[in-house]
Amino acid sequence: MVVSDAKRMITAALIGNPNVGKTTLFNLLTRLNQHVGNWPGVTVEKKEGFINDNVKIVDLPGIYAMDTYSNEEKISKSFLENGNVDLILNIVDASNLKRNLYLTMQLKEFNIPIVLILNMVDVAENKGIKIDYEKLSRLLDVMVVPIVASKGKGVDKLEELLLNDIFSKTKYDNDNQYRNKLHFKSEAETYKYIEGVLSQCVAHTSENTVTITERLDKILINKFLAYPILVAIAYFIFQFTFSWVGQPLADLLDTFVNDWFAPHVDILLSGTSSWFKSLIVDGIIGGVGSVIVFLPVILSLFLCISFLEDSGYMARVAFLMDKIIRKMGLSGKAFIPLIISFGCNVPGLMSTRTLESEKDRKLTALLLPFMSCNARLPIYLVMAGALFRGHEALIVASLYALGVVVAFFVGILFKNTIFKKDDEPFIIELPEYKLPELKSLAVHTWEKGKGFLKKAGTIIFSVSIIVWILSNFNFSGMTEINKSFIAYIGRFISPIFIPLGFASWQNSASLLTGIMAKEVVVGTMGVIYGGNLTKVLPTVFTPISAISFLVFVLLYTPCISLIATMKKEYGGKMASFSVAYQLVLAWLVSFIVYNGGNLILKIF
Repeated sequence: MVVSDAKRMITAALIGNPNVGKTTLFNLLTRLNQHVGNWPGVTVEKKEGFINDNVKIVDLPGIYAMDTYSNEEKISKSFLENGNVDLILNIVDASNLKRNLYLTMQLKEFNIPIVLILNMVDVAENKGIKIDYEKLSRLLDVMVVPIVASKGKGVDKLEELLLNDIFSKTKYDNDNQYRNKLHFKSEAETYKYIEGVLSQCVAHTSENTVTITERLDKILINKFLAYPILVAIAYFIFQFTFSWVGQPLADLLDTFVNDWFAPHVDILLSGTSSWFKSLIVDGIIGGVGSVIVFLPVILSLFLCISFLEDSGYMARVAFLMDKIIRKMGLSGKAFIPLIISFGCNVPGLMSTRTLESEKDRKLTALLLPFMSCNARLPIYLVMAGALFRGHEALIVASLYALGVVVAFFVGILFKNTIFKKDDEPFIIELPEYKLPELKSLAVHTWEKGKGFLKKAGTIIFSVSIIVWILSNFNFSGMTEINKSFIAYIGRFISPIFIPLGFASWQNSASLLTGIMAKEVVVGTMGVIYGGNLTKVLPTVFTPISAISFLVFVLLYTPCISLIATMKKEYGGKMASFSVAYQLVLAWLVSFIVYNGGNLILKIF
């Protein structure tokens, strides 16, 4: 029998407060050797990374305490109790030890060796804080490692300690004296103990030093300047993602896929059967290509979001917006995904990952489809140009405003029903400002982009084939679209829209294909109706039925890209609920608009 000399893999749990540099440290230690998914049963992101296949680091959610108010706290506590953890890597902000060590005191109760990682020691020094690391280590009975994660300083020493495997067989003495030493009856008693420790090993050499953070906060969270600056930053993100960088690159990728790649594949398949060529070019390339072109937008978006998070400004956004949108049942940080969704709901949904609370993530995901995305704009412009010439701007602006109003009232409804028992305390700590580390930004941005391709792309591939079959076949074989399965389905579902004023099978089929991508509504109408839509649509719609149709387009079931992403992020039940409740809500609002509009016309 051969005995292996391979070292046993160490499992280290990385844990700390939000905004202390945990993600930066995780990326530095594990480099690109990471796996990202969700914790079983919840939507909280789960990250695992490895160092030379000898150390597995599990990046636990950022939390302030182990009080199990939130899923993040419950996950962390459960993993430390049941995850066979050999070592706790507790990263703290060296410039704010009193607040951060509260979690450390709770972690010591798990009887697992702790390495206390003091990050941002340069910030502490700039604030005149001098720490006796050896004395702190002795008083807390933990190993202390000072680092500056943003600059990579001290990380090599930490990596060396992990690779030497000095913790795998070491546990604290499980005796009564040790237990009693760590047991605190209240939060006040815990902080009193922490103050006693810090008084012995931390000195303040310059009490009156005004830091860069304090200077910036006088401007960025000033009661007069804060909101204009926030609007300007949101505008910059929007423009960077959808006008300056993301969308132009997406357009180039779209040109490559549809104007170069697809035609070349079409030529290569010229000797094959027409149905097979159509399946590959129109079905697979056309369907999957519509998702791939989102990649530059996703990458641009998360580059901006990661920059705001790593710089410390995102915490200020949550602070500023909390009172305003808490009426919808959301914390201030949900403001960013909602704003981004005006460009595209898919990256807006992806950015809900930046929200700490699972309730906020789920509620924001359910509300953001009401933010009218750019894909709906072509429908608005075609319909408004055909039936409301000279009033296009008013019609479009009204639809955008209606989406916000509907989201507000649905948020209030869900806050008092579905999420009534899920209220969680909102704790926000404003971290020090810092310049994000480029490598960390690049890794974090690509990680999200890669996840988008893997998650949404596979489902889109399957759905693209299904939609192609429905659009090109009937029971007799391959046929034109008005005799296809989708035409039969359109005629079958059209009675549903009789009370809404647009019950033709052509309109029904257009709305159905619009689930694939909202822009397809106009394309399908062009194919089915033929000719110039500006001339044709006034013969099909009245002004009231046109408004009803536009309201339905605004509110009804989101596109398949969003459904696929929601399914992967939040599960099939929530995706199904989103599809169903938006469809019902769209029908009800359109019914009110159509019938109420006709009633007003009769009266006046």
